Order: sequence, then C-alpha cells, then structure tokens
Amino acid sequence: MIRLFKHYIPHAVMLLGLLDFALLMLAGEFAWQLRASQIGMDPGRFADRWIAIAGSAGVVWVAMISVGVYGPYALRSLRFAGARLLVAISLGIIALALIDFVMRGDVFWRSTLFYAMCFAILLLVVDRLFLNSFLGSSAFRRRVMVLGAGDRAQRLRELGDKPETGFAIVSYIAMNEPERVVEEAIAREAIHDLGRFVENLGVSEVVLALQERRNALPLPDLLRIKTKGVHVNDFSSFLERETGRVDLDTVNPSWLIFSDGFSSGRILSSAVKRVFDIIASLILLILTFPIIFVFAILVKLDSKGPAFFKQERVGLYGVPFHLIKLRSMRTDAEKDGAKWAEENDPRITRLGRFMRKVRIDELPQSWSVLKGHMSFVGPRPEVPQFVDGLQEEIPFYGERHMVKPGITGWAQINYPYGASTEDSRKKLEYDLYYAKNYTPFLDLVILLQTVRVVLWPEGAR
Repeated sequence: MIRLFKHYIPHAVMLLGLLDFALLMLAGEFAWQLRASQIGMDPGRFADRWIAIAGSAGVVWVAMISVGVYGPYALRSLRFAGARLLVAISLGIIALALIDFVMRGDVFWRSTLFYAMCFAILLLVVDRLFLNSFLGSSAFRRRVMVLGAGDRAQRLRELGDKPETGFAIVSYIAMNEPERVVEEAIAREAIHDLGRFVENLGVSEVVLALQERRNALPLPDLLRIKTKGVHVNDFSSFLERETGRVDLDTVNPSWLIFSDGFSSGRILSSAVKRVFDIIASLILLILTFPIIFVFAILVKLDSKGPAFFKQERVGLYGVPFHLIKLRSMRTDAEKDGAKWAEENDPRITRLGRFMRKVRIDELPQSWSVLKGHMSFVGPRPEVPQFVDGLQEEIPFYGERHMVKPGITGWAQINYPYGASTEDSRKKLEYDLYYAKNYTPFLDLVILLQTVRVVLWPEGAR
C-alpha cells in the first residue's frame, strides 16, 4: 500500500487511477481531433490545449472517485464497475458543460464533450476488461507471513480470503501458543533459520498475531526479520491499515498512546478546516435555501407540527448543542424518550421517508456548521441519552468527542445506518480511525465519497 497523507491507498487502485486519468486525457484528445477533422479545421498543437484537456480529465476523474469507481467491489466486478463508470462519466460531462457555460473556452464544445464521453466509456471499459483479472492477481497482493496460530491468526486468514483484500498470507508460524486454531501452521521449532525462511518465501511483511505478548515476544526472530528488510507489524496496526478502522477487540490504551496518529500538526489543519466549513456552509445555505423552503412547506402540509426538528446532541469535548433538521418524523415520535430508528420505522412520515433517502432533511445542518458546533466531516453527533449508555458499554467511546461532529464522516460512508449498541461499536471503530488519522486529504476523500452514499443510499433510515 502507498501511504498518502496518513491514509493508505492500495497499489492496484493507484495504478488504475493513474491509467484512467491518462485514458481520459486520450479520450479528450481523440474527441478534439475527430471534431476538427469533421469541420475541416486545423487541430493545432497538443501543447496549446493540454492544460484544458488535463483539467477536463480531472473533473471526470474526481466524479469517478466520488461514485466509488475505485472501491473494492468495482475492482473485482466488471458489471459493478461499468454501472459506476457510466454514472461518473455522465456526471463529469454535465459538470464540464456547466463549466463551459460559465467560462467560455475553445475546447469544450458540446460536440467534443459528447465524443469525449463516448471515447472515455469505450477506453475505460476495454481497460477494465483486460485489467480486472490482473489487478486481482498475486502481482498486486503483498506476501504476508503471520507469527501466530490462534484466534487472531484465524481472523487474518478470513480477512485475507476476501477477494477485495490487498494481501496474501503465504505462511503461518505457530509460536508455542496454548491453543492452535490454524492447523496448517508450521511449528517455530521446525524452522532452523526464520530469516532465511522469510527470504525464500519472498515475504514483504510479517504480522505479529500472538494472543498473549507478555514474555512471549520472539525478539530474536523479529530482529532477524527486520534486518532482512522485511516490514514487521503488530496485529492491531495491520488491521487498522487494511480495514480503515481501529479494532476495539484488540486495542488497549498503550497502543493508542504509542501508535502513530493524533498529530499536533492538526492545529493548522483544523484552522484550514474551519475556514472551509465557513465558506462551504455559506455557499450551501444560499444554494439550498429554495429547496429547504419548499420542503419546509411540504412538511407542514404533509403532517401536523413544525417544519423543523430541533434536538440536543453531544458535540466537541462532550459539550451539548442543538441540531436543526427538517422534520421527518411525527411530532410524538419521542414522547417516550429518544430511541434508535428502525427499518421501516412507523414514526417516519411519508415525505420524511423520501427526505431521509436523499438526505434533504440534513440540509439545515449547514447552519450548525456555520455556527461552529459541527463540521462538514466528523463523527455523527449523538443524543446525550444514547451517549451516556454507550460510554458505559463501549471502551474509548468518549474519544470520538475529541473531534468536532460532522454531517458526513468516515463511519457514515463505510458503515450502514447504526441503530443498536453493536452498530455504534462498529461505527466507533471508524470514528477512532478518523480521529487518529485526520488530515484535510482524508476530509476530501470523505466529501467525495459522500456523493456515492447519496446516489446509492444503502442503509438510510
């Protein structure tokens, strides 16, 4: 994996993304050459238009990232990737047409945009026909050796068996553990020189998956492996990198303290984040005011009660604030106290079901962002009654309040709507990853991927 601004990107995704960008530029040039030949015009030099073509390719490329073209399933399923590609290219071309309408240029004619769209679809689909099986091959899967044969090693085997994973486990080494779960593991005593064994297998990384590390760390083995140039990782850090979440079943306070993350450099990043929140919330409120106004009237017509719903939530450092949304439930929905939303929740109104599906009910939250109570990106703010109970049941739950809550977030784009204590535990794992690895780059990734969640609202309630 490639680490970019504290966030890991698989090599296959990076390679495919760069190749797609080059093909999008090629499609733009083909479109220009075709249109120039049709009208008998001199196409001119590529050097005079490469910036415009690269910019147009960048717009479509960002749209591809936004709709999940580079997600794990898109890399394994051509049918899945094809549907996302069509949506992404269509969105990108519409955006380019709007840009051309505002900023008149000599490259983005309607005809060239149409030809570019056709060429892009053809090139990217053909590209995936040839590369799909190659990207999933062992050439792009890191060779991993696991030291351990217990439950943790079994978890790594289950993770490695998934088709979208980026590593392949080539060997398990049993380290005198009381209970062996992985039967095919090789006993440490059977290997004379572990360093040479690792070298012969072409291992690029060794993961320490021992259940009990106290007085059991194979320090001579780990030192020998490290001096061979092989990366050595502990179980929790490996899972964090591969899954994009902090595994609550294995982490402890010392790991959170000594592992990489929670950088002091976020002071500048937080200032940039706040400036972005102010500008973006102002723009969004201005642009969406007509939509909010229309739906506020519709809410009043659809059911009795106020158009807006105001509720206390827990914010930064546990300080409560009031969240405002368009009302999507009956006015008596919480007469017996706050409770989790259910699938096909009877408390949701007819109009509310539609608003929740397309996230229109959340548009007024931009006002909370402008006031500084929330950010666009961060953990979902919860009701105080829920927080009190969850802090007692889930370890490290209070740490999610060390970052400002957000409208969208790493947990929101990676996990379906949470409506139970177990869901909250899973979402906390993603929230901790975000708090630990926050950078403006990660915020950008989350904002782009939110488009995918809006277009394909899996789990929305």
